[in-house]
Amino acid sequence: MSLRPIRRLIRSKPTIEGAGVHLHRAFGFGNTSDFDPFLLLDDFRNDVPAEYLAGFPWHPHRGIETITYVLAGTVDHGDSLGNRGSIAAGDIQWMTAGSGIVHQEMPRGDTAGRMHGFQLWANLPAKRKMAPPRYQEVKAVDIPEVVEDDGTRARIVCGTFFGKRGPIEGIAADPTYVDITVAPGKRKTIPVETTRHAFAYVFDGAGKFCNASAPLAVPTEGTGWADTKLSTEADNRSLILFDSGDELCVEAGEKGIRFLLCSGQPLREPVAWYGPIVMNTQEELRRAYKELEDGTFIK
Repeated sequence: MSLRPIRRLIRSKPTIEGAGVHLHRAFGFGNTSDFDPFLLLDDFRNDVPAEYLAGFPWHPHRGIETITYVLAGTVDHGDSLGNRGSIAAGDIQWMTAGSGIVHQEMPRGDTAGRMHGFQLWANLPAKRKMAPPRYQEVKAVDIPEVVEDDGTRARIVCGTFFGKRGPIEGIAADPTYVDITVAPGKRKTIPVETTRHAFAYVFDGAGKFCNASAPLAVPTEGTGWADTKLSTEADNRSLILFDSGDELCVEAGEKGIRFLLCSGQPLREPVAWYGPIVMNTQEELRRAYKELEDGTFIK
């Protein structure tokens, strides 16, 4: 077995999207090769209703798939396929934009005003960019959870993990997406297929992700290996990008650690990306926006 080296640690950055939603972006709208087949991860946890209630009014997508995972509050949604609904704490919404869809996502907090969750974008391969749009919603009770003897918990959104299969199927990138909690002070080794790109996003507690090359903690982005200090922890809103290998190791801090672990097979295709539309060439991108102007975007 080979432990995955850690390429870097990235702190998510505050940004504003939609009609004025304050969120934190872990990655996106930059170099896509490191995270291929994933394009973007947004952390929309917020406890101030004025900073999220304006939501994400009607907007288009083409060429991608999105996975929305809600931890607190609700998100009301609707789309040009006629789907309507609401996803609540623990629920998942998966959307394949394919050839084109127009939808809206309107967050609503819980009784304490909390709106917590994440949205992950996965790229579609060229052969499926113009496939018919699809949509799926999974309730919290249908998401399998595994509890290991050492107290490690894993909610499996999609992919196979700890012998269980997540409920979301048919995503082109065939991702593994797992919500993992490791108990305080515990050290856990987790298998990850060697051929996949993988990252972890910490959203509660803190811990150390071990490095294959030396007994060092995670290096912060932009820091050389020689400058890396011992005992640096990955804490809330930290993203750890891994290099290749077939397992990773994490040691939870005194309050434990909870993180999303995502991996997927890289597409290794060219990316032409502007706003909510992701294609393979600039010509395809221009055509998509021309169709929006002409009213022929929805197929």
